[in-house]
Amino acid sequence: MDSRDFELLKLRPEIPTAIVSSSMSTEECFQNKTIRPIVKLQNELLVEVFKHYVKKHKNVFYDLPIDKRLNYIENAVHKDMKFRNSLKGIIIGQFTIEEHKIYVQNSSALNKRMMGIVKERLKSNIQVLEYQFAS
Repeated sequence: MDSRDFELLKLRPEIPTAIVSSSMSTEECFQNKTIRPIVKLQNELLVEVFKHYVKKHKNVFYDLPIDKRLNYIENAVHKDMKFRNSLKGIIIGQFTIEEHKIYVQNSSALNKRMMGIVKERLKSNIQVLEYQFAS
């Protein structure tokens, strides 16, 4: 393993609930072993990127009630392809070479899992996404 891969793996947080077992699909194993730790590691950056996205879109997000804010997050992650690709890059850039090889074999299914996790992570940070904290 080259030093880049070693250093990337060292940075990742442990997630005790992200279990990997032989009965899981390859995608689920990859999700728990790779995607979840990377998303957790990148949490602060993902929140900042979303705040910037909101700012670029005239801060409409902050005028919405909580249920509409959750829908806003959902739509931003799923429908805005430029934003979605930016989020994917934040995650994929943390892959080791071996993980990238696994990723390209089934990128469509893994992208779906990845964006689902990112979306839930942003939703769980909804309090941090209040206007007074967003500046």
